[in-house]
Amino acid sequence: MTTVLDTNVLVALWTQDDALNKKAQAVLDDARSRGRMVISAVVYAELLAEQQRNEAFVYGFCNEAGIEVDWELGERVWRVAGAAFQGYAARRRKQRGVEPRRILADFVIGAHALVNGYRLLTLDAGIYAASFPRLVIVRV
Repeated sequence: MTTVLDTNVLVALWTQDDALNKKAQAVLDDARSRGRMVISAVVYAELLAEQQRNEAFVYGFCNEAGIEVDWELGERVWRVAGAAFQGYAARRRKQRGVEPRRILADFVIGAHALVNGYRLLTLDAGIYAASFPRLVIVRV
């Protein structure tokens, strides 16, 4: 079984004072025991946003933790992400902005997991459940 990791899970893991740190570690250990762990290129790029992190840190962490980076997303992932983003935008307009504002990266992460038949490990299951109803989601 392959588990795709959302950015927020790794950020929680790396934030020692975060209340979800221990839980993130436990679910990552569980995911590792079940099979492969993967992040999309989008997650890799998002992880570089924090000032203390650089490519050497992220690459070293992934290598040591046994997390693969899927650099090739492909046309189908982009099409599914676009359709999900379109649906989200329509829901948000209908609700007059009640839903939290999301960025395209969230939908690419979800589409990557769905198209490849992977499960997604995330702290933010709501947006993925609404946008990708067939996606298997593991909540932290």
